[in-house]
Amino acid sequence: MGILLSAQHITKRFSGHVALDDVSIDVPESSIFGLLGPNGAGKTTLIRIINQITGPDEGKVLFEDRLLDNSHVQQIGYLPEERGLYRKMEVGEQAIYLARLKGLSKKEARHRIEEWFERFEMQGWWKKKVEELSKGMQQKVQFIVTVLHEPRLLILDEPFSGFDPINAQIIKDEIVRLKNNGSTIILSTHNMGSVEELCDHIALINRSKKVLDGPVKDIRRQYASRTYDLSFKGNMMGFTNAMWTGAELIDKHEEGDGFHKVRVRLLGNATPNNLLTAVLPAVEVHAFTEVLPTMNDIFIAAVQGREATAERLGTRSNYTE
Repeated sequence: MGILLSAQHITKRFSGHVALDDVSIDVPESSIFGLLGPNGAGKTTLIRIINQITGPDEGKVLFEDRLLDNSHVQQIGYLPEERGLYRKMEVGEQAIYLARLKGLSKKEARHRIEEWFERFEMQGWWKKKVEELSKGMQQKVQFIVTVLHEPRLLILDEPFSGFDPINAQIIKDEIVRLKNNGSTIILSTHNMGSVEELCDHIALINRSKKVLDGPVKDIRRQYASRTYDLSFKGNMMGFTNAMWTGAELIDKHEEGDGFHKVRVRLLGNATPNNLLTAVLPAVEVHAFTEVLPTMNDIFIAAVQGREATAERLGTRSNYTE
């Protein structure tokens, strides 16, 4: 898999404020790349540079190994967090107008819009004015006009904002379908559940610097806290006595009929095999699973400082509310 977009050593300053400080990212083609960070971290500045709305003070952006320039505009679709539809225009007329700005003929634009409207069950919206639509309905229109010209790179800034869970899932499904059809997506969102569900790679920016970068599965493994969920049948006291000093009990839950679920963390150089060897003579083990931290936990740990929050990773119980 090649790299579609590469931002290299990007620095951007505004009136003495450093918005981006030597930030580099590589976005693989046909992937969903999560661009994460707290408010004010520098994400929006990087997105504006990729869209050529502003330029970097230092560094460069490459699109398919070529320096990014105006010729790439037609290959990029951008859904900003602040939407920009004309409220007094009819939906169909506006969609055609925006599609033609992206280089489509009127005939082709109408054909593609009708296909998307049918997919989203919006056939009756053509003559409606934007101001007559709910926020969620407007979001659907904005999403369609962003992807209509089938860009190589899609930049989606908080694309699920304003949607109920059903429509948010519809948009998620479309994002995956676009990726599977060859599109590359940069997804900027605070919804860590969506990141975990959709993204192949992430980069996390905090206070203008990149603090985390890589495949999601590798990052979750990197932040693993050697914590495991274990389900067994037997006596809880017998389990805790057998567990020995190589592990600590974090949480426990009795499920009835002699079944228990526990969460334990390995200590020192103890291995999962050490734990199982110790408890198997005392109880009947039915399940044993490593607990990997959520992207929300990792986000907090990376932003607040890993040492300050490492202990909480993997310690939240799945058994009690």
